[in-house]
Amino acid sequence: MKFPKLIFVLTVLLTAAAFAGEAPRAAPGILPNQFAGWEIAGSPHASKDPALADPVNAALLKEYGFTDFESAAYTHDNRKLTVKAARFADTSGAYGAFTYYKMPQMLNEKIGDQGASLNERVVFYRGSILVDAVFEKLTAMSAADLRELAGVLPLPSGSTRNLPGLPAYLPKAGYVKNTAKYAIGPIGLEKVDAPVPAQLVDFNAGAEVVLGTYQTSAGNATLMLINYPTNQIAAEHLRRIEAAPAQSSQQAGSESPQTFLAKRTGPIVVIAAGSLSQNQGKGLLAAVNYDADVTWNENTYVTKKDNLANLLVNIIILCAILIAFAGVAGLAFGGIRVLVKRILPERIYDRPGEMEFIALHLSEAESQGSDSQVSSSIKAV
Repeated sequence: MKFPKLIFVLTVLLTAAAFAGEAPRAAPGILPNQFAGWEIAGSPHASKDPALADPVNAALLKEYGFTDFESAAYTHDNRKLTVKAARFADTSGAYGAFTYYKMPQMLNEKIGDQGASLNERVVFYRGSILVDAVFEKLTAMSAADLRELAGVLPLPSGSTRNLPGLPAYLPKAGYVKNTAKYAIGPIGLEKVDAPVPAQLVDFNAGAEVVLGTYQTSAGNATLMLINYPTNQIAAEHLRRIEAAPAQSSQQAGSESPQTFLAKRTGPIVVIAAGSLSQNQGKGLLAAVNYDADVTWNENTYVTKKDNLANLLVNIIILCAILIAFAGVAGLAFGGIRVLVKRILPERIYDRPGEMEFIALHLSEAESQGSDSQVSSSIKAV
């Protein structure tokens, strides 16, 4: 009885060891030890608490899918650089956080996927990582150094690297730079002062929102795009949104509400609100049109299968192969027959003893017929 117990104990231990070996691996570090001549000073500070990354906007970072955070100080030729890097679950989260931290007075920079700078501060994102870098002193190579840093940051895998497609529908005419904001939850929507509250947007239905500020003759207006999973869900929420301003204007009494226009194009609800006329609002709405055939990775070049010349070449090659095969088969058939006749004469082919041949003997019949005619003529004489 001891032997079965020993087997049971060993099985339990091996199972426990197997489950222990399947523990999830820790994510790789974010910041490198060196880049472009910059050397890290000490060890980077890492944490999974969004409050350490930004105590004021910790809830917003969590809404965007915050996973972990690293900060480090770098030195290069008696210069200092402080870098903070926040990693999100996907690129959409990093992009949304970037649009929140980007200010209209910033200058656009070609760093990472998108970047912006204001004096010694540079904010950019690369994949699912948002970086906030502050230089002690700027030089002509500061932007190039950050580009090298962006190139060594770890990238997400699979579909998590894809950017959201909704911001591409914002029209360019009249757009105030660096005012686009991307929100995927109620916290982000409240922080950007949207014309429609989060209750009407209904993020529980899978909505995502992008807003932009546009310059009009009467002032600034807000264009808000809400993307829903299906056209039916978008149509239902459009009816709710259109009913809300009418109710609020009736409650306001003598107050004159701002212009508020809305429409639906596919699964996108478009809203124009603010200081603008009816015609300007309709023009902004008309500039947004959903295209179901829009793809970012569509194959637009001619492949070998789509090339007609390549098809003709393949047909010619096939014909040559068939001709060569027929020639080889014919030579093999005739050659084997001749070879067998020489090696085994009258054994397999041309065996007169076993072959039956029907002959009419027409020449003999003609000679006999002529002889009978001569004998009959002699008798007649």
